[in-house]
Amino acid sequence: MSTKTKSIVGNPVYPVMFAIGGVHLLNDSLQAVIPAMFPILEESMGLSFTQLGLIAFALNMVASVLQPVVGYISDRKPRPYALPVGMTFSLVGIAGLAFAPEYWMILVFVILLGFGSAVFHPEGSRVSFMAAGSKRGLSQSIYQVGGNSGQALAPLISAFILVPLGQKGAAIFILVAALAIFILMKISAWYKEQLVQEKLNNRKRVILSTMANLTKKQVGVALGLLLVIIFARSFYVISITNFYIFHLIKSYGLSISQGQLCIFLFLALGAAGTFFGGPMADKIGRKNVIVLSLLLPIPFSILLPYVPLWAVIVLLSIIGFFIMLSFSVTVVYSQELVPSKIGTMAGLTVGLAFGMGAIGSVVIGILMDHIGIYNTMIVISFLPIIGLVGLALPRDQKVVAAK
Repeated sequence: MSTKTKSIVGNPVYPVMFAIGGVHLLNDSLQAVIPAMFPILEESMGLSFTQLGLIAFALNMVASVLQPVVGYISDRKPRPYALPVGMTFSLVGIAGLAFAPEYWMILVFVILLGFGSAVFHPEGSRVSFMAAGSKRGLSQSIYQVGGNSGQALAPLISAFILVPLGQKGAAIFILVAALAIFILMKISAWYKEQLVQEKLNNRKRVILSTMANLTKKQVGVALGLLLVIIFARSFYVISITNFYIFHLIKSYGLSISQGQLCIFLFLALGAAGTFFGGPMADKIGRKNVIVLSLLLPIPFSILLPYVPLWAVIVLLSIIGFFIMLSFSVTVVYSQELVPSKIGTMAGLTVGLAFGMGAIGSVVIGILMDHIGIYNTMIVISFLPIIGLVGLALPRDQKVVAAK
């Protein structure tokens, strides 16, 4: 009979956990302005779906490529005040986006937003990990649910700010970026204090993993499987977030505002799933939650293109909750596969999510231009099936607090 050992860690720091989660909400609400603008730009500038896809590509690809780089640099030499500096780039990006009169200028300011995001996410995840103690799943859930809640605001931003005010309504979010910078200055001071304490104690923070006795090859295979899972999830979510609105308008006759409320439901339930996934993983294991998140959405996603409007609302809610159940869990799982590279793993997993979103946006835009909106929705409905590779992931162990 096999036995499981328990990793012992410190106690959680809840104020920091909630503060960094709150800033994640503010950060991702800035990014949410981009997909929220899609119906507005499609009408006002006459952009094609491919051009809209390229806007999302510019945002997500910059964030994707740079996040692992930032994480790697942070692992070698942590830089606490990189957090407010990165958010300053986001402030400049959102300010420029509100008043950009040309398509190429929109791309430039979106790239600045992507750069700010690339700096924030791995460093924010590191702060979340440092504050987590024995509650790694809960802490990462609080952090990630902040981000997903910010993303969930995209439809509301479109319906209640950008539809009545137009592109210039994005200027309101300059205040959001300024608030985020203020809070990050406080968080960075705490972050720096932790590093000073480690130096005074002449020791580095010990990071214990729930993964025992894995060879380098097994770790590599597990990371590969995890990246496939993130690919499938991100590709599907970006299709709903950025492009499903056009299906709702064309197939169901909804207005932009009505369609965006349906997307909000998907994202809001996704944020709820993200929150519950972390504590569940602390109790029943990371792999179990990942597998649950992959299996349950499959039949509902396949049915989605064919059902009436009332059923669309039900299915979107179910898919959103379960497909995002593993969002924070995959980050923690990757960090425990390679516990010496916390920033790198956060940058790789979350960065890959952005990268897949970037590629997915372009692919979906091209498909919609060439085979039509409805046929594209049918194609993407099968994406969650790819995530079943998660069944082959190695199991994790239990984490408990030090007494």
